[in-house]
Amino acid sequence: MNRRQFISRTITAASSALVLPSIVPSTALGRQGVSPSNRIFLGCIGVGGQGNGNMTSFMNLEDVRVVAVCDVDANHLKATKERVDSHYGNRDCEAYPDFRDLLMRDDLDAVSIATPDHWHGITAVQTAKSGKDIYGEKPLSHNFEEGRAICAAVKRYGRIWQTGSWQRSVANFRSACELVRNGRIGKVHLVEVGLPAGMSIQQSSENDLRIQPPPPELNYDFWLGPAPHAPYFPARTHWNWRWNLDYGGGQLLDWVGHHVDIAHWGLDLDLTGPVEVEGKGDYPKDGLFNSATRYRLDLKYKNGTAMVIAGGYPAIRSGTKWIGEHGWVWVTRGNIDAFPKALLREQFGPNDIRLYRSDDHQRNFIDCVKTRQPTITPCEVAHRSATPGHLGQIAMQLGRKIVFNPDSEEIVGDPTATRMLSRPMRSPWCFESPQA
Repeated sequence: MNRRQFISRTITAASSALVLPSIVPSTALGRQGVSPSNRIFLGCIGVGGQGNGNMTSFMNLEDVRVVAVCDVDANHLKATKERVDSHYGNRDCEAYPDFRDLLMRDDLDAVSIATPDHWHGITAVQTAKSGKDIYGEKPLSHNFEEGRAICAAVKRYGRIWQTGSWQRSVANFRSACELVRNGRIGKVHLVEVGLPAGMSIQQSSENDLRIQPPPPELNYDFWLGPAPHAPYFPARTHWNWRWNLDYGGGQLLDWVGHHVDIAHWGLDLDLTGPVEVEGKGDYPKDGLFNSATRYRLDLKYKNGTAMVIAGGYPAIRSGTKWIGEHGWVWVTRGNIDAFPKALLREQFGPNDIRLYRSDDHQRNFIDCVKTRQPTITPCEVAHRSATPGHLGQIAMQLGRKIVFNPDSEEIVGDPTATRMLSRPMRSPWCFESPQA
């Protein structure tokens, strides 16, 4: 099937995506008898570590039925199908080595995407075109322009989007942001965002770093997809793709959709971005991995707030810390602190700002698929959360300040930096950026 045929068929699928299948298998009723009309049928694209974790959370929801899985690694695909079938006690789950075949199904309500970052743009845009709602992993995109294209597609095709920035569905993060949003520390002048440094490489033997023929179970050319052609190393794929800028963005982009996302939530900056970004990073001089192992970004926002995003600088505490006129609030996974301490005992009144409440990230997505209301981490918010990371990468690589207009989303007066907002895709992979 060529690309033109695929687009034609996805448009056809989009027009019929709201039609229930005429024949529903008896197994669709589930263990507690949830009716087919109230069940969400889900496909999963990318079923490695994160994808499998997300899928498990969805399978634990009684009104969700995982009916299709997809991966370019045949071993992942086989093991995941068997796990899904075992969970439901049947053999109904279909396994697809090509995501385009999965998207042709007109019985899917939604798709969970957990591919490497360099595949986010194509899979998300095509999923939106096919008329399915999307749970997509953070960061939203591999580069800035792909993020904007994903948001345009989600808007144009009327899709519900949830980003895997699950910290917004955890109570201590919401409480910290509510303290800041309600002025309990006064005007915020600085936010410190501490992220991991280095590289958590999972394969490190000498053999893993040698050129080899791809294993038969991995469609390596498909795995590379729109990224530049490169020889196969065992250490290049799966988890370790994060540390190569052709596929990911190192610790900075791996975490920007978490702690920077929370920083924006607390500052009420979900739909804007910085006006200036400066950065410095320590990059490996040779070898397979080339993302920054130590980095620091200094950002300014239109309202005068400054932000520091750093990894490998001990003075910046891991998590998100808002520093204001009258104190500070700090939050990370499993912990929250403040000065003065009495802030942690604050009670909110009826006139205080209360933020969107979700206590289960996957549950929130499924509920919004049914109600057609926005999720707690919609596409536009995810794009803006990733923007400091994308601009920071450019600033670090060029070694100069980036001036950015967050309203027009344009870099000011720097054509070289502007070109780095996107990148060419390897033939035959491409997509048109839909107009929202």
